[in-house]
Amino acid sequence: MTTAPPSAPSARATALLTPAPTRLPAPEAPAAPAVRRLPLVIALVLGLGLTGYVWAAHGTKPGVLLLLGLGLGVGLFHSRFGFTSAWRQLIAVGNGTGLRAHALLLGTTATLFALIIGTGTGLFGAAPAPSAGPIGVGLLLGAFLFAVGMQLGGACASGTLFAVGSGQSTIVLTLGGFVVGSTLAAWQYGLWSDLPAVDPVLFSDHLGWAGSLAVTLVLLALVVLVSRRVQARRNPPPVGVPPSARGTLARAVRGSWPLAAGALVLAFLGAAVLLVSGGAWGVTSAFALWGAKIVGALGGSPETWAYWQQPGNAEALAGPVLADKTSLTDIGIMIGAAVAAAAGGVWTWHRGVAWRTAGAAVLGGVLMGVGARMAGGCNIGAYLAGIASGSLHGWLWGAAALVGTWVGLRLRPYVSLANPKPGDGVC
Repeated sequence: MTTAPPSAPSARATALLTPAPTRLPAPEAPAAPAVRRLPLVIALVLGLGLTGYVWAAHGTKPGVLLLLGLGLGVGLFHSRFGFTSAWRQLIAVGNGTGLRAHALLLGTTATLFALIIGTGTGLFGAAPAPSAGPIGVGLLLGAFLFAVGMQLGGACASGTLFAVGSGQSTIVLTLGGFVVGSTLAAWQYGLWSDLPAVDPVLFSDHLGWAGSLAVTLVLLALVVLVSRRVQARRNPPPVGVPPSARGTLARAVRGSWPLAAGALVLAFLGAAVLLVSGGAWGVTSAFALWGAKIVGALGGSPETWAYWQQPGNAEALAGPVLADKTSLTDIGIMIGAAVAAAAGGVWTWHRGVAWRTAGAAVLGGVLMGVGARMAGGCNIGAYLAGIASGSLHGWLWGAAALVGTWVGLRLRPYVSLANPKPGDGVC
């Protein structure tokens, strides 16, 4: 199905707010299965019990961060908010629906970040700061490797967490590879830490926070326009629709949410993480910490590694995992996703993973772990937090990730993973 181009300027402006054309109409969402009561009860008890323990043992701030992680997990799963799938759909068949959802998430988050950081507003004594990373070989190579890995592993950093929470056994292998890759990168910190780079570039340093936000929103508007133009030209299949409960209230509780709703929920929860902790929402630094803790438990000495002798890293390694900001939100995402998946009736433990798929999951996780450490972050800590902070490195991370996605798509068939095709019913 195609849409004729509007003729009048007002019609063209209105068209920007309508769905971009696809080859076929979007399918109806199938009815959600019955609630999976046992997984739901287990996830709720685990979430509430762990929150109570963290609150009592480590204080209010860590307890709030865990609760925010639970909320992020619910939002990620109910909206099926994807970074891996969005880039795959764009590159493979030209469907920019997911990328436009990214733009909404990024623009809303950038607005909230500008308000919070620009006014110095923080809770629990936090001093909010932007996420800015150096620009160099490590950033570009790391983002490229990460994107190749996420297409082989089947999920990005946030996607890995909510997929694990929903019971997808293949993605458990991806998470294991992620931890291994992050640990290897930390161990071999000296090999990549001195790659050529220049200092971070923050728009706010040159334009103020209002100017930084304006530049970011203009760039995101261009992304939306280009993605619509590409989609109109390629006329791709529509995005698949997950099962959904009927009725507004039931859909809010049991899913599935529209991508736009998921983007707004994630933006506000991510801004809340900044308010509470002083730093943007991140994911992958926790994987390096978990790996180091495992190495230490097995008799190793990760504290002697150069990576863990950096001031902030040393403090994280010396403390308990349940006092680490990123670990708390990561754990919360997995539990929150389990709650959402069970409430939606789709929590299940998948079995019978093909050996090629299993190997690709592990390899993809390793590449993402290494890439995230080299680039100073992942699709959340570098791409989302960087762009929302008005940092040039976030945009460059996204550009390198698109190139890596193109390469990753060409590798997927070799490990028995399919790519969307123009003639498919959905992508």
